[in-house]
Amino acid sequence: MSPLPPLLVLSHLQATQLLAARDALQRSATVSPDLGLTQAEVTLYPDRVAFGEERDFTWAEVEEIAAAPNTCFAVCAGGLHPIQAFSVVTQRFCSLMATKAAPTLLIAGFPMHRIKDADPCQDTLSKIRAIAPVVGRVLDTATGLGYTAIEASRTAAHVVTIELDPAVLEVARLNPWSQELFGNAKITQLVGDSAELVETLPGGTFSRIIHDPPTFSLAGQLYSGAFYRQLVRLLTQNGRVFHYLGDPSSALGQRVTKGALGRLREAGFARVRPSPQAFGVVAYKS
Repeated sequence: MSPLPPLLVLSHLQATQLLAARDALQRSATVSPDLGLTQAEVTLYPDRVAFGEERDFTWAEVEEIAAAPNTCFAVCAGGLHPIQAFSVVTQRFCSLMATKAAPTLLIAGFPMHRIKDADPCQDTLSKIRAIAPVVGRVLDTATGLGYTAIEASRTAAHVVTIELDPAVLEVARLNPWSQELFGNAKITQLVGDSAELVETLPGGTFSRIIHDPPTFSLAGQLYSGAFYRQLVRLLTQNGRVFHYLGDPSSALGQRVTKGALGRLREAGFARVRPSPQAFGVVAYKS
């Protein structure tokens, strides 16, 4: 699949910056047209903001964006398009929410990345580093916005990534930070339930697995002993899994981690070690 065309996407962060420039009576401002990936010079008029030849925004539209901190907006033929979707698969609402770095995905109000004392980029890198070196074939069990698959593809031979919800991929397609997910030949996307799809994949074919599921309350089946046994089956000898489990200092994180540790060992992992900096554990197949 060829890369998607460049997107013009704004959040409340850029809109607030534009409003401040207007109030300061500036004639121009430097803002990001793609949620922080790049910067562009824009012209400020009394009635609108001009992003070159791509799009003119009225100040009313800028104010609309500024008033929606949990949603980003893409520029489409019909005007502003909020990057959000209701999933018919999960019956949950998902949206793209800006941070000071890469945006995160909200599902049912839960952010799918660490955004307190970290950002989605740092969160992704911590998971990758926990099982470094990331080599050979890699399985990513929960695509989300694709950050993990994209980063793993830097050094892996190939990445297979699984996403349950087409609505999440719809959001990712409008996220400037996710574009490589749809144009990288080293990434294969599968759509379906990881708990079911892992059973169809050939055993002993992945040297690394990154298991970063939604919270236990949203996807309890991805924390089960049966699922962990499939991960053991899929790994090559001496392969390893990073399993995100949540904040190890929180009461919930401690409960989830304790239960997962026992089930991982029962499933056949030879060794499981904490990886607190990445909010998870690393499990090894001997």
